[in-house]
Amino acid sequence: MSDLHHLSIAQLIDGLEGQQFSSVELTDHFLKRINSLDKDINSFITLDEDGARQAAQQADDKRRSGDDLSNTPLLGVPMAHKDLFCTKGVLTTSGSKMLHNFVSPYDATIVSNIRDAGAVSLGKLNMDEFAMGSDNESSFYGAVHNPWDTKRVPGGSSGGSAAAVAAGFVPFATGSDTGGSIRQPASFCGLTGMKPTYGRVSRFGMIAYASSFDQAGTFGRSAQDCAYLLQPMAGYDPRDATSIDREVPNYVADLQTAAEKADADKPFAGLRIGVAKEYFGSGLDSEVESTVRAALKQYEDLGATIVEVNITDPEITLATYYMLAPAEASSNLSRFDGVRFGYRCEEPEDLADLYTRSRSEGFGTEVQRRILMGTYALSAGYFDAYYTKAQKVRRVILEDFKKAFESCDVIASPTAPTAAYELNTALDPVTMYLGDVYTIGVNLAGLPAISMPAGFNQAGLPVGLQLIGNHWDDSKLLTTAHLFQQHTDYHTKLSPVAQTTV
Repeated sequence: MSDLHHLSIAQLIDGLEGQQFSSVELTDHFLKRINSLDKDINSFITLDEDGARQAAQQADDKRRSGDDLSNTPLLGVPMAHKDLFCTKGVLTTSGSKMLHNFVSPYDATIVSNIRDAGAVSLGKLNMDEFAMGSDNESSFYGAVHNPWDTKRVPGGSSGGSAAAVAAGFVPFATGSDTGGSIRQPASFCGLTGMKPTYGRVSRFGMIAYASSFDQAGTFGRSAQDCAYLLQPMAGYDPRDATSIDREVPNYVADLQTAAEKADADKPFAGLRIGVAKEYFGSGLDSEVESTVRAALKQYEDLGATIVEVNITDPEITLATYYMLAPAEASSNLSRFDGVRFGYRCEEPEDLADLYTRSRSEGFGTEVQRRILMGTYALSAGYFDAYYTKAQKVRRVILEDFKKAFESCDVIASPTAPTAAYELNTALDPVTMYLGDVYTIGVNLAGLPAISMPAGFNQAGLPVGLQLIGNHWDDSKLLTTAHLFQQHTDYHTKLSPVAQTTV
């Protein structure tokens, strides 16, 4: 059973149901890989071995009991959470020194939902500090390394989640996406990453970066893997004021139905894919562009129609995001003051010294930078000139997307302008911010989007294709990716670390 980590979620579920292996055996397999190989990847912050084995044993006992398992579709399947989702009794750090000792007294809604579906959590995954970054180098717990090339970044901020799945440490994982933090690392690590419609998944218990942007989502090797994990995550939560009370489709069943109904040769007949010239401008790596265009040609060959659409210039979108998101961050992170919980400086002279040194010592450079940017934008002399104007532009961005969807079903673009770059090379913050240029518009508009493997560059590094859907078209996006993956094998390729047997 040395290759259990090569199996899809559907295959793992079938194997557990058919008693080919137990949840304890499956959990031990992944824990062994993590303990043997993660020292070179650094994807985990907290590995909960005792809790995982206990949950796996309970899953095996429940399966043997003969109880109704219809409400526990993921019974016994291992996974892990990005370390900004609160987990009761387990360290939750958000990748920051500020929360180095914070053990949550409650679970985030998605954590309890996934556990109730039967999944076994192996622990908490590394991330850029407070989800601020695009390379997973800002974590207080050290940089995460890309399993395709350990000298390169995995992307961020959900880099630990992406690296863990790509390395074969977990079959799927949760992430969060504020401006591309699921899709960009999915692209860099050769995975499928899904960012749902804003309001589709509860944000309760998720440590906030920018509340009107943040959305929990999934990493898997395929769209089907993502659908299995998204299913228990999605749904209304009265504890989250941004959660929308709307019926949740059966994502997994929708994929199966679409595959059964699709024409064998032209599964995308009738599908209109919008392509905007704005997504193929300066700054896009030539190999990434050629790979994405080749994938779009495959869609055409399989029956899809490519139509030209126009969206807001991504540079305007980028500027809008980096005005609004830091403003929200400066407000959200004000609660970390050294008084109630988290890091506190030693021997403060007075209250002002307590605040100043606790925040200066507890927050990293990138977090401090964004807090200052946001505070500046919200200050009395600049609020109207910057923050208010950016909110008006945000509305224009949404309207441009709505107009584009009048002539297409989904919009396609590169996920990121480059493939994974080497560690310690994005020293200029602006260069790092530009890595989100194709993903940020989705969060400003609250749209769903998915990134999936579309091929590889000459260095053998994965390249991602992004598909953007209209509001609540999450199932359509998963189906559009799934059918493509039924006719291609990019998503089946394994990183060198995932090919390693322990």
